[in-house]
Amino acid sequence: MARLDRTSKTQSDIRVAKFRDILNFNIRDILNFNIEDVEEELPNEAQEVEANLEGKQQVTLQEIHLPKQQPRRYFDPQKMKQLIQSVKEHGILEPLLLRPLLAGGYELVAGERRYRAAKEAGLTKLPVVVRELSNEEALQLALIENLQREDLNPIEETEGILQLLALKLGIAVQEVAPLLYKMQNAVGGRVTDNVISNSESEIVKEVFNGLGLMEWESFTANRLPLLRLPEDLLEALRQGRIAYTKAQAISRVKDEVQRQALLEVAISESLSLAQIKERISKISNANDISGNGKPLPLKTRIDVAYHLVKKSKIWDDPKKQKHLENLLADLERLASLE
Repeated sequence: MARLDRTSKTQSDIRVAKFRDILNFNIRDILNFNIEDVEEELPNEAQEVEANLEGKQQVTLQEIHLPKQQPRRYFDPQKMKQLIQSVKEHGILEPLLLRPLLAGGYELVAGERRYRAAKEAGLTKLPVVVRELSNEEALQLALIENLQREDLNPIEETEGILQLLALKLGIAVQEVAPLLYKMQNAVGGRVTDNVISNSESEIVKEVFNGLGLMEWESFTANRLPLLRLPEDLLEALRQGRIAYTKAQAISRVKDEVQRQALLEVAISESLSLAQIKERISKISNANDISGNGKPLPLKTRIDVAYHLVKKSKIWDDPKKQKHLENLLADLERLASLE
């Protein structure tokens, strides 16, 4: 595509210039920019932006290194499979964002799904935009990109927002939640001995306004409690297997076996929140999770035992492994009987 005529201020020129300004990565401007505007510009102006962006180039896959601190942990296998197929057919349509490393090569800042898909698809070179970014700027941009994903699960979203707030406030991630609770107490008129500066409050509000995901009050009341959930529920949330409101309800069951059994039933039977709460209210002991006063169904007990064995340290003990092999052989013999 020919370069755009710089002498005429067409509407297209203005849109391209606007999008280039975004890619210049003024951090405060990004936080105050409506992400929907970016999403609207990208499909319509991609080719013109590619023709005009300085720094766009091709690099080999081997030159790209993943950052040590990555905001994203879980990648949906089915969606990754679809993306890999798309990359095989059409290639990488949107450049990855990289920054140069002192030791050589580049560090990935934004576009990890595309990078992983390209690697699986067998691509050797990828289109990229290279920018000189500090450690803080790179992490902040990675967090912002991650927080704007459509398939972001509530746990990753909550952890990402906390990391972003920590960067903007200049404090440790562990200090953010207590700060938010102090703000919540102050708004509610509850007395606190800890004074919160106006600048801290303004930064918090600015970040939430910039992201446009939710208000800080809602985040504090509804999202922070998620981080106290048991690990089995956190993992189910990360994988998108259950809604966070249902996970919060199930967390009320303190017994691990009962909780895992209820979690499996809630997922396999697609129980509603009301049904989950009803079953929780009827749990009187470890044999009453089904909600009808009867022992756990055998299949549910087997499912729970399977998950517990997978997480246990039984695999490090040769004697326990031998015992497990014998039990498995018995189960296989039973399964083969008509």
